Amino acid sequence: MPLLPLSYVLPLRWDRVDPPGIADLTGYLRMLRELADVDVIDGSPPDVFAAHHTAWAPLVGHRAPDPAFRFANGKVNGVLTGVPAARYDHVVIADDDVRHTAESLAAIDGALRSAAVVRPQNYFAPAPWHARWDTARSLINRAVGADYPGTLGVRRDTFVAMGGYDGNVLFENLELIRTVRAAGGRERRLSGVYVRRLPPSARRFWQQRVRQAYDEFAQPARMAAFLAVLPMMVALPARGRVAVAGAAVALAEVGRRRAGGARVFPADAPLWAPVWLLERGVCAWLAVGTRVLFGGVPYAGGRLARAASGPRTVLNPR
Repeated sequence: MPLLPLSYVLPLRWDRVDPPGIADLTGYLRMLRELADVDVIDGSPPDVFAAHHTAWAPLVGHRAPDPAFRFANGKVNGVLTGVPAARYDHVVIADDDVRHTAESLAAIDGALRSAAVVRPQNYFAPAPWHARWDTARSLINRAVGADYPGTLGVRRDTFVAMGGYDGNVLFENLELIRTVRAAGGRERRLSGVYVRRLPPSARRFWQQRVRQAYDEFAQPARMAAFLAVLPMMVALPARGRVAVAGAAVALAEVGRRRAGGARVFPADAPLWAPVWLLERGVCAWLAVGTRVLFGGVPYAGGRLARAASGPRTVLNPR
């Protein structure tokens, strides 16, 4: 029996057999099964799936997504397969690079007693230069609201009652949160519950720049602000640009200190905020070009046109 009456759904798709990656995730799953009831929903190709099954089936549930689900965002197919079949009503959904602890799972389990969806906070460890760069984004998000992590808690009964959520979007976590809200569910933001996340490779980091900027189409006010960054930097004198950079660092530091974040976020991460702000200003325009010229952002061999549904247009079958 797991320590907590909690289900853990891990949707993934790996395109090739990765023995070091399998070994690392196997160790995590071995620990995790003592804490929660775990299901890995694996959309990998057959040979990769077979290698995963050999390693993971003796430890946790391991199966393919329901073939009835054919959404463009493959992660959603895994979530729609795993959550309704979860053993417990309280469910944690997490990407394969997320590393929960007993404490973080217990905090989410407790929050789900009074909420339908729960949003904790990720942090990178280890934190190489590109992780610090991306951490600046999280810190600014924390300063002005809350960050979007690679893991959420959700109540299975609410998820089933609302009929799942749309998987033909890029920003699927926001889509899930908005669908829960549209169904009348309460969201809780746990900005002080920190969940470790493994950093991507530097190559993967660069590949994600325009894709992350494309997510801002789901939040038009933010997209407008980022599109204004480059024109503003061109128009401002040097003193003004220095002032903007300083304000970005100060804002990120506010986010770093919020809810005890200084204990997990590197002290120099706010210094990357001006770099991230300039990057997002450039990539916002590239995202616009991607949408206008190509109809959407590349994803899993195809293209996704929508970042997420708007709060008033989110699909809510019930």
